[in-house]
Amino acid sequence: MTDLARIRHALTRPGRPSSDFDLNKDVVLPPARKLRPAGVLAAVFEARKGLHLILTKRSSGLKHHPGQIAFPGGKQDEGDRDVTAAALREAHEEIGLQASNVEILGTLPAHETVTGFVVTPVIGYVRKPFEYRPEPGEVDEVFTVPLSHVLNKDNFAIEGRMWRGQRRSYFAVPFGPYYIWGATARMLRAWSDQMS
Repeated sequence: MTDLARIRHALTRPGRPSSDFDLNKDVVLPPARKLRPAGVLAAVFEARKGLHLILTKRSSGLKHHPGQIAFPGGKQDEGDRDVTAAALREAHEEIGLQASNVEILGTLPAHETVTGFVVTPVIGYVRKPFEYRPEPGEVDEVFTVPLSHVLNKDNFAIEGRMWRGQRRSYFAVPFGPYYIWGATARMLRAWSDQMS
């Protein structure tokens, strides 16, 4: 079975929703919280040594999550048909990837973030090479990592830092100079669980 076929098959199985709070069981979430829908695009493409995943480094000048590693994507706008459309629109705006160049393979279960979003990771296959066009002021860098690295559970660590006066634990899956952590790493960990 090819890597793409394995991914397609894995995405047909039911998975469990994930959360930024998974490793912090003592956090009590307000039951009436309002979560805003969002979609991110986990875009993969064929490289010489297997599938690679496209990620971004957010601009250091941004108010929220400056300099962090992220999937292209964002909140669902009124004009977006669904979270998949939002992920594709944002990927075009952030890195120059045309929706027509993406074959949607499926989605992972939604992920709740500390910032009040319910994010659906949309897995897509990039059919042909394209020129990265990082959106000025929002994306400092577009780069790729081997999918095999970020889906290998052995490459994940549980780390922690102080957040709002309490120690918060989170997943991290570093690659070279890139420190992939937080929601991005948690969604990748959920993807690796789905592939098992």
